[in-house]
Amino acid sequence: MNRGDIEAELSMTAAQQLLTSTSAAHLAYIGKDGTPRVIQVGFFWTGDQAVVATATTAPKVAALSIRPDVALVIDGGDTPDQARALSIRGRARVEIVDGVVPEYLAAARTTMDADAAAEFERNVRGMYDQMARIAITPHWVRYYDFGAGRMPRFLQELAEQHQS
Repeated sequence: MNRGDIEAELSMTAAQQLLTSTSAAHLAYIGKDGTPRVIQVGFFWTGDQAVVATATTAPKVAALSIRPDVALVIDGGDTPDQARALSIRGRARVEIVDGVVPEYLAAARTTMDADAAAEFERNVRGMYDQMARIAITPHWVRYYDFGAGRMPRFLQELAEQHQS
């Protein structure tokens, strides 16, 4: 997928809402043993990367250092008409940083009031001497809005076949 297509998908208003309205996503990667994993992660969208922060000892840190290709899905909606998803495939870059990853605190601030965020930051700074910063750069992106009929091509074709 070329950069222009990626930017077009990411710039859609509803895609931007998913990127900024939640700090939870599902990350898929290959574990050190060669088997797939899907885990829920917190993330922060920087405008061009999804950043995940975690302990340096987390299993995903070692696995992503070996196999950096990942998929990330951010979804929303409680009914079929409201179902939306932003699917991202990309490459993760792992960096060990001293102290706390700034995007980790920024993500927390989006879900907490000022007092709770300040307490959270104090606790986190007391807990981590170092953190792993996992920056995911999109190489392929697709926004789906099932209620509006924006769905994977194979489903669109199936729906069109049965509407005739």
